[in-house]
Amino acid sequence: MRLEIKDLHVFYGKIEAIKGISVVVNPGEIVTLIGANGAGKTTTLKTISGLRPVASGSITFDGQDISKMPAHDRVALGISQAPEGRGIFPGMSVLENLEIGKYFRKDRKHEMKEDLEKVYHLFPRLKERAFQAGGTLSGGEQQMLAIGRALMARPKVLLLDEPSMGLAPMMIANIFKIITEINTELGTTILLVEQNAQQALQRAHRAYVLETGHVVKEAKASDLLNDPDVRAAYLGTGAGAH
Repeated sequence: MRLEIKDLHVFYGKIEAIKGISVVVNPGEIVTLIGANGAGKTTTLKTISGLRPVASGSITFDGQDISKMPAHDRVALGISQAPEGRGIFPGMSVLENLEIGKYFRKDRKHEMKEDLEKVYHLFPRLKERAFQAGGTLSGGEQQMLAIGRALMARPKVLLLDEPSMGLAPMMIANIFKIITEINTELGTTILLVEQNAQQALQRAHRAYVLETGHVVKEAKASDLLNDPDVRAAYLGTGAGAH
């Protein structure tokens, strides 16, 4: 299931946030978008999810133009997002939060039970806290819950928006390890937006660098990890970084 963005333009009022970007995510890949705050990374994910309207350009998924498709239909098609800030329901239990993720699915109960077990396998902490209110979890556990809920939709493409935000270094390493497992063990394609460029580039197959709504670089993630400009701007090393 190939996701393709072509010459995408997106506005907030009169401000153009996305200025003609083109991005391809091939089946089985982890692709990351890196860039400074305000570069347009989150807006790109929101537009793919159907939460921001497309001004011009197109978004196609498995050859089908989804540019004007309602957000819930995109979930049913296989596009699921764990949003920035996690967006869990604090008064509901962990299990109830996870069950919301399967809302648009029409398959049998035993398949949903299988998927719940897969989420618990990836995130044993969620199983331990299944009947605890989501709001009582730590930041890292809430991030696990947000990703787990997105996985319950059985996505073909998982959109992850800043999964490491506000987490301790040890938890960041754990979250990225799990992101790799979701890709390798479940075979889920991932489009990742992440401020922690080092971790993102170490885990991704390919990467795009966004600056003020434009794609300024596109390459294999390992190449960008060693690119002097990228290292100086986003990794705190290389030319100009002391």
